[in-house]
Amino acid sequence: MAEQRRRKKKLRKCKLCEMKVEYVDYKDVRLLREFLNEKAKIIPKRVSGNCSKHQRMIKKAIKRARQMALLPYIEL
Repeated sequence: MAEQRRRKKKLRKCKLCEMKVEYVDYKDVRLLREFLNEKAKIIPKRVSGNCSKHQRMIKKAIKRARQMALLPYIEL
């Protein structure tokens, strides 16, 4: 019974690896918004499917963009 309930995990591929992005720029707000949810929180790696390297780059870029007031800290 337990074996029948198991779900197959979707294999998500890193969007940035497919685009061959080497550096995520904090000024590229359009790209960064794709990795924020509706409340302006950063989407975790397990949900977005990013690799560790690109998830770290995204995290830094989003935090820098927030400092520069390009992205909001929260959406109400």
